[in-house]
Amino acid sequence: MSLLSVVEQHVRVAVARVLDVDAALVDPMVRRSDYGDLQVNGALALAKRLGRDPREAAAAVAELLEQEGLIEASEVSGPGFVNLTVSGNALWQRLAVLAGDPRLGVPADGGGTAVVDYSQPNVAKSMHVGHLRSTVIGDALVRCLEFTGSTVVRRNHVGDWGTQFGMLLELMLEQPERWSLSADESGSQAIARLNVLYRDARARFTTDPAFADRARTRVVALQAGDPATLAAWVDIVGESKIYFQEVYERLGVLLTDADVVGESFYNPYLHDLAEDLRRRGIAVQSDGALCVFFDDICGPDGDPVPLIVRKSDGGFGYAATDLAAIRDRVERLGATRLMYVVDSRQALHFRMVIDTARRAGYLPDHVTAEHVSFGSVLRADGRPFKTRDGDTFRLIELLDEAVDRARVTVRAKNPGLDGDALTERAREVAIGGVKYADLSTSRTRDYLFDLDRMLSLQGNTGVYLQYAHARINSILAKAPAPDGVTDTVEWEPAERALVLKLDGFAEAVAAVVAGSEPHRLCGYLYDLAQTYSAFHENCPVIKAPTAEVRSNRVVLCQVTGATLRLGLGLLGIASPEQL
Repeated sequence: MSLLSVVEQHVRVAVARVLDVDAALVDPMVRRSDYGDLQVNGALALAKRLGRDPREAAAAVAELLEQEGLIEASEVSGPGFVNLTVSGNALWQRLAVLAGDPRLGVPADGGGTAVVDYSQPNVAKSMHVGHLRSTVIGDALVRCLEFTGSTVVRRNHVGDWGTQFGMLLELMLEQPERWSLSADESGSQAIARLNVLYRDARARFTTDPAFADRARTRVVALQAGDPATLAAWVDIVGESKIYFQEVYERLGVLLTDADVVGESFYNPYLHDLAEDLRRRGIAVQSDGALCVFFDDICGPDGDPVPLIVRKSDGGFGYAATDLAAIRDRVERLGATRLMYVVDSRQALHFRMVIDTARRAGYLPDHVTAEHVSFGSVLRADGRPFKTRDGDTFRLIELLDEAVDRARVTVRAKNPGLDGDALTERAREVAIGGVKYADLSTSRTRDYLFDLDRMLSLQGNTGVYLQYAHARINSILAKAPAPDGVTDTVEWEPAERALVLKLDGFAEAVAAVVAGSEPHRLCGYLYDLAQTYSAFHENCPVIKAPTAEVRSNRVVLCQVTGATLRLGLGLLGIASPEQL
């Protein structure tokens, strides 16, 4: 339990005594503050409601808290705020607790089953920079949810079904030599071939009516399970999965082949789902399509904008698939929280899908569903991230460039590193820098993909945090083993600031889980690294004035290093022992 939580309990009891009310009715409203270690706001509102003078009540609460030994000093300010300074003894004791806790104060009380839907690449296509945010944000959320006690089901809802496969399969079957892979061609090489085939198939579909007709017939054959068509489709999906895994391993994310559940998985359930919605009057026929309408969703012309469950040609789109996925995740997987890590442009779609699922009872009240939306990745100059010919940059190419750049940074810091060791360290720094730049930005905002900034040792970057961790390891390698924490040693201001910052780690992790906001943890880790830097400058460790002071400072280094390591790990970022 953090110091803040402990103080909150003491404040609740003190306020209850001063105002003569049941402690269960008291909301202490204790928060970290620049005016003291902590600030109490709760006495103000409650005292007003009870007709008591807020400042008098606050002063009485402060006096009680000082008598208990946990609080060293208190000050009433404003209309009834109480600024608290925690006792030095309590701070040293808190450090000792953190030093013996591998979880660093983070409880594992999450509970429930969260299904996290993220990454979502398309079969037969290269993953591009647009897939980066969903993959990285989703991975960080999965790690934090699992660490805090939730059961997590990862879902990679890949696009592996639909009319586009009719075009691709038709060309492949008409020109089989173009899809004849050699023994050493797989994954990336196979996808490169498929990209060319898909481009040519689309061109023919738009210019050759006869081919377009054959492509449409091929879609019907795929849906009907025609052996030759299905075999070619299975081959495409298999090679795509190999490629996806190459990218995920390069990024160091948790997704595996077992997490891939494509749109095709839900195809057998779509007809019954549509009929269920139609029979119950939730979906109605409109211009030949089966649609769900909403009272508060209209287009610029004022006409209602529908969610199309079944198209006029009888085909099904994303809406039907997403509704079927909700039913499966709630009924079969037992989900209590559904999370869709998808870019903000899909906000209206998910609003309509979730609303429809609620109306249909597919999404019960005890299950939360949230669109974890995010902004775009832009070039360093702020323009859309496109190649010269208008295509989106392929993700692997960007990651390779990042590793090449990081190799220069690592070699400058550690000239003796070479060979495989240099390559691995460059990969850790590069991937960490790319991930951190994404995660440290509030996910609803766009951000600039600027490798120079991402790989800088200055400022709020992943490399800065990795270097802070490595610097702590260097000190610990030279320091004698500590003899524990002595709680009678006087605090230096930089020591107080550091232990108070360490005490906030659990709150930062909780904020990520509650709001699906990894940048909260990034901000905390950056603040921690800066706080440690001030401690390092002002409080010698190896040359501390006494053995007791040195031991306490070594423990402070150990806990700070462990916090950086665990925090970076929850973000999916490596923490090398040295740079």
